[in-house]
Amino acid sequence: MSDATFSRETSSSAASTSGATIRPEEAAHFGTLAKDWWDPKGSSAMLHRLNPVRLRFVRDAVDEHWGGDAQSVKPLSGKTALDVGCGAGLLCEPLARMGAEVTGVDAAPENAQAAALHAEGSGLDIRYIAGEIGQQDIGRFDLVTCLEVIEHVADKQAFLADLAAKLAPGGLMILSTPNRTAASKLLLVEGAETLGMIPRGTHHWDDFITPDELASLLEDVGLTMGEPVGIAFSPAKGLHLSGELALNYIVTAYGS
Repeated sequence: MSDATFSRETSSSAASTSGATIRPEEAAHFGTLAKDWWDPKGSSAMLHRLNPVRLRFVRDAVDEHWGGDAQSVKPLSGKTALDVGCGAGLLCEPLARMGAEVTGVDAAPENAQAAALHAEGSGLDIRYIAGEIGQQDIGRFDLVTCLEVIEHVADKQAFLADLAAKLAPGGLMILSTPNRTAASKLLLVEGAETLGMIPRGTHHWDDFITPDELASLLEDVGLTMGEPVGIAFSPAKGLHLSGELALNYIVTAYGS
């Protein structure tokens, strides 16, 4: 049996470093999806299609940042990883299989609990915590990931400051988010939600952030953003990494 754990942290039991960044209604929305998060045909089906694309970027970024062996099955061996907005663990589990000591934090207790149960069933040792990342006294990590999350938080600057505070010296941060463009409004919000590809209410276009805006916010918290890579869709390739940034993009960030 694995040692996967779940804990619910509150501001009274954890060291608070910032104000609240989580919108309660956002946490509640994603908490309702917890039961089907691991169903590739359920409400998170789009994330299951997106995850291999994101993992390819993560693996390449890890190899480049630490100069590892591209053939190694455990490129994160000996390193710690933190996934913020972890949902039910779709990214945490691959990171653990890459050899990392993984912690996942999510705003919705239902998600963190579902993640811990799934990890236990998969024989993986992952620590899951429910609550605000800024209120967790959990140290610093070699790798900090935060994928498809920043568009859901109330105070993006404070949230990024909280993420930066969890990044160890010499560490690597990876973020992904939808871009705020006419194409993303048409396809990700009006199209995908209307067609039932993404649950209604998942996205609010006004909260999307452009690469230039993200670079500026990261600079304000002492991090430098790498060149953004698009996550695009075509009938021939499906979802894939691309130079086209109109819908969604993924980036690295690191300290100076």
